[in-house]
Amino acid sequence: MTKHADHGPHHDSAHGRHDRTGHSHHHDTTDFDWDVLGPLLEQNGELSSPQYTAAAHWIAGLPTAPQVRRVLDIGSGPGVISCLLAEEFPEAEVVAVDGTAALLERTRARAERLGLGDRVRTLHAELPDGLPKLGEADLIWAGNTLHHMGDQRAVLAGFAGLLRPGGTIALVEGGLPTRQLPRDIGIGRPGLEARLDAIHAEWFEEMRAALPDAKQEVEDWSALFTAVGLAPQGTRSFLLDLPAPLSGQARDQVIAEFARRREAFAEELAADDLATLDRLLDPEDPAGLHQRPDLFLLTARTVHLGRRA
Repeated sequence: MTKHADHGPHHDSAHGRHDRTGHSHHHDTTDFDWDVLGPLLEQNGELSSPQYTAAAHWIAGLPTAPQVRRVLDIGSGPGVISCLLAEEFPEAEVVAVDGTAALLERTRARAERLGLGDRVRTLHAELPDGLPKLGEADLIWAGNTLHHMGDQRAVLAGFAGLLRPGGTIALVEGGLPTRQLPRDIGIGRPGLEARLDAIHAEWFEEMRAALPDAKQEVEDWSALFTAVGLAPQGTRSFLLDLPAPLSGQARDQVIAEFARRREAFAEELAADDLATLDRLLDPEDPAGLHQRPDLFLLTARTVHLGRRA
């Protein structure tokens, strides 16, 4: 499993998932140029890190928080969150688990750069088959990973079985669709991003249905925690709010995301929306993403916690 996936309504590049909007999955990672994609995923993760830093603070500050000695970051991508968790839990060993060797190499290099090389280690594993090799943990961070498992309940039960007494699973699932432009951008039909979301939602359903051992599951994560013997410990959402005008790095991320959608959804998009995207991606067009003063980045990630008694 390599968590280059999406996750419902929006992308999650902190861990480096890619699906048809530029996010891959645990079952298909061979066709990506990781020398190109890896740095982009790492940069995007850094941009989103305030959300995950706030989530880690929340977990560490809970009255029920265990002493964290070992952390599993499931589907770690290029290791941005693995290193962030190592900084938040300074007594812990953090194990970055991913199915893409090139991204694990980036994780090791990042940990060395940040002086965390002695506490962040990597483990190459495909899930769910690789569950037995993960070992026990006090905290399991599963960021937008579970929905890429066909039998989500069985995998969550597998995670629960790895928890030490008092241990916690932090499940990042759901949130809000990312918004980067006003509804009416002055070119094309208003509501372009909503139509892109609708195409992505259909793709997501097809992706879920095609997974091995796919089972439909009501996305009541607290109920799923209870079903696998864990006590729900609360749910919170964390905002990333980068207002217009965007900085260079954030603007570059938005442009790259729109370019991926233009490529991935070309067959499903109406001709006028394709024309609008071509204008948005034209560096010379004053109405394009490279020059627009109204470009922003607004999204929310939701974290659900479950604890082993």
